[in-house]
Amino acid sequence: MEFQFYGANCLRLTTKKAKVIIDDNLADLGQKPATKAGDVAIFTGAHGPVAAETQLIIDQPGEYEVSEVSVQGIAARAHMDEEAKMSATMYRIDADDIRVGIVGHVFPELNDAQLEALGTIDVLIIPVGNSGYTMDAVGALNLIKEIEPKLVIPTHYGEKGIKYPVPQVSLEEALKGLAMEPKETVAKLKIKPADLGETTELVVLEQQ
Repeated sequence: MEFQFYGANCLRLTTKKAKVIIDDNLADLGQKPATKAGDVAIFTGAHGPVAAETQLIIDQPGEYEVSEVSVQGIAARAHMDEEAKMSATMYRIDADDIRVGIVGHVFPELNDAQLEALGTIDVLIIPVGNSGYTMDAVGALNLIKEIEPKLVIPTHYGEKGIKYPVPQVSLEEALKGLAMEPKETVAKLKIKPADLGETTELVVLEQQ
């Protein structure tokens, strides 16, 4: 499986059989959309028109299967939701014997049912930008400890060219709060199950 990062919460997952684009809201943030024809498009929250003719759009809880990729959407409280509201969707993506967790802008306290639905996660993609827009490093660290992934990819921090409605903290500041040193910084991350260790590590993806 291969990971590429386009800024904000937008990533591309390339599997043996599919190309999956996550949270491509880049057009709203002053950037060119990353979605391509034939992609499987997944959104964790509200979104505008999709930029290309996709194979499938997934934007709500449920179970989905496409091109040998299994997706489970899990209802969650968004970061700014009232306590009883569930307007966000987290995802567990299974492909190429790797389990990926996408949490998006959720309130950083999950209940037992949500944690059970996520299950064992190999790679966790989590925002860290704070400023009331999304969880801060402390909230992100709380989720990392609860989910116990083998690999963490931080997203949604202060990035060049991204016009956030509210300024986000820098990656350096977020990493201080996470108290995690990056294992590496790469333009593309290619992994297979044998590459995953026993302890949680963090990898920074360069913005494409």
